[in-house]
Amino acid sequence: MKQNDALGERRIIEIIQSHLDLMPKMPVPFGDDVSAYDIGNGKLAVLKTDMLVGKTDVPRGMSLWQAARKAVVMNVSDFAAKGVKPLVLLVSLGLPAGLSEKDVEAIGDGLNAGAREYGAYVIGGDTGEASDLTISISLFGIIEKGRLQLRSGAKPRDFVAATGLFGKSSAGLKILLGDVRAPEAIRKALVESVLIPRARLKDGLALCQSKAVTAAIDSSDGLAWCLHEIGRASNVGFLIDKLPVAREVKKFAEINDLDIGELVLYGGEEYELVVTVKPKLWRKADEAIRKVGGKLTLIGKTTSRLQVLLEIDGRQSVIEPRGYEHFR
Repeated sequence: MKQNDALGERRIIEIIQSHLDLMPKMPVPFGDDVSAYDIGNGKLAVLKTDMLVGKTDVPRGMSLWQAARKAVVMNVSDFAAKGVKPLVLLVSLGLPAGLSEKDVEAIGDGLNAGAREYGAYVIGGDTGEASDLTISISLFGIIEKGRLQLRSGAKPRDFVAATGLFGKSSAGLKILLGDVRAPEAIRKALVESVLIPRARLKDGLALCQSKAVTAAIDSSDGLAWCLHEIGRASNVGFLIDKLPVAREVKKFAEINDLDIGELVLYGGEEYELVVTVKPKLWRKADEAIRKVGGKLTLIGKTTSRLQVLLEIDGRQSVIEPRGYEHFR
């Protein structure tokens, strides 16, 4: 076993961070979805970088255009969780030798499509040869101080909500891998969720304007994992009493005799937002989302008991702290 196979992505990050000098008065602590720098005049420069790698992030059936667009969406989704509008982005490309001109055009078109879809522009970057397709995006935006929706603000008895339903990407990936059955009536929606993911930027900006959110996170590592992440950062627990399961996922699970909870909680790459909301401001948050064409689904509440629990039909079970992790 390789050394980093045993460590896992999160332990590797902890080790690297322990060897870094801590910048004084960091506006955002290590471990949140974005980083920030105080540029004065009551403003923060917000930064995000995330990397798409062919082996781990590009499933069978995904085109180069779709992969390049996804690389942008991955980053925008984290900005959405924080309530930040992306302005510009840099792109570093590691490309395998032998790509055709059409292949490179597809990557360029995908990058531009992803950026323009969310109102941003690609303004530069770097290109080099690599053994696998690698697309690293660095995103930049500006927000007023005190407006970032961090992971660390949740309080006991806050409402817990999500911007969408879960399980589609987990089911869609199983379809692309070819080891399950799915009728055409649901197949397209499930596969599209993997090939054409969408960041909830309008939702995140609207929630930020509402000032009703106490903590927020993007759900790309899975619903279960993001609940545990908010719990750790905010020192709260969760009682989830409604699984936000998509209709197509229910049908898919029945056909293939799969556990719905596994698909919904531990799938990952949903790119929904999971937020905690002040109970007295729930209506304001709900109305803000509806005005931009979205929907906020109430799934539970936060607790002072530091556990993440699922309660269905009066029976409680533990939601485990697991989701997608590189090197695992």
